[in-house]
Amino acid sequence: MLNSEYLFKAKIVQMILTKENVEAIKALSHHYGVDIPHLKVGMPKKYSKKVGCYVSKTKTIHFMNREYLNDPFVVLHEFYHHLRTRGREHRGTEKYANRFAEEFIEAFKTLQETS
Repeated sequence: MLNSEYLFKAKIVQMILTKENVEAIKALSHHYGVDIPHLKVGMPKKYSKKVGCYVSKTKTIHFMNREYLNDPFVVLHEFYHHLRTRGREHRGTEKYANRFAEEFIEAFKTLQETS
């Protein structure tokens, strides 16, 4: 049975894939009760080799290029870091950020299979 949380996760992935990433981030922020992070293409110098990162000081999710701005895994992984940051202290791990993103993607895939 598909519950509302499952449908929400699938919808967020669909929004990111259809380049509605700003709206997806707003919906995620509202859903989890956190501030809306900024999205920026271009990486800070010390993260230049990564495809994405979250900078808590500026509440900004950075992406290496526009391609990653529309990649559900990267967007959701970095949003998780925003979600788990209080003040400037980061409380999430890479493993849990990956799991968070994978849950959304799995919901989307399952919904596609049942359609």
